[in-house]
Amino acid sequence: MVRQKNSPQTQHPPSRLIIGITGASGIIYGIRLLELLKDTMIETHLVMSRAAEVTLAYETDRKVAAVRALADFCHSNEDLAAPISSGSFLTLGMIVAPCSAKSLAEIASGVTPTLIARAADVALKERRRLVLMLRETPLHLGHIRNMAAVTEMGGIIAPPVPAMYAQPQSIDEMVDQSLGRVLDLFGLHLDSVTRWNKKKAPRPRD
Repeated sequence: MVRQKNSPQTQHPPSRLIIGITGASGIIYGIRLLELLKDTMIETHLVMSRAAEVTLAYETDRKVAAVRALADFCHSNEDLAAPISSGSFLTLGMIVAPCSAKSLAEIASGVTPTLIARAADVALKERRRLVLMLRETPLHLGHIRNMAAVTEMGGIIAPPVPAMYAQPQSIDEMVDQSLGRVLDLFGLHLDSVTRWNKKKAPRPRD
């Protein structure tokens, strides 16, 4: 009698996305990203740095607890044993929004003293999507070299540059447009994103 091998059962893990929020100016990008993903099938894992909590108080009237409530799971930036610190924890990848020059430097060097840096390092080594919404200007040579290093390792540097062709009427529209383009990189497409259409472009005035 020939014994048949049992077919291994395959499981489809939830579509998880790691959201890192650093202390760079522009914390609204991280907050709004969580809001946009709230009603989707994406399971969000949030990591906020202590500097991000300070920036939150400077730039908004929101409380840290309210921001954390937008995510499905929250992790301490000091918890290097969190599930997202392991490559065996399956995710779609990670978005750092906004990304500070300090976090960029840690990720570029492979030095991972924080969970944000470690989770980004895991995304790179597992060949998963890593997008850094760098918020820094002007840039010196060290910044540019760090961006090049991350790019060479497979990451994507996506500064939140306004799409003026969309003729945004508010800061909120500019934020949503930038985040929509970032989510495009993960195959997540928002209806609110204005797509370039040459046929709809206005004719130049005489």
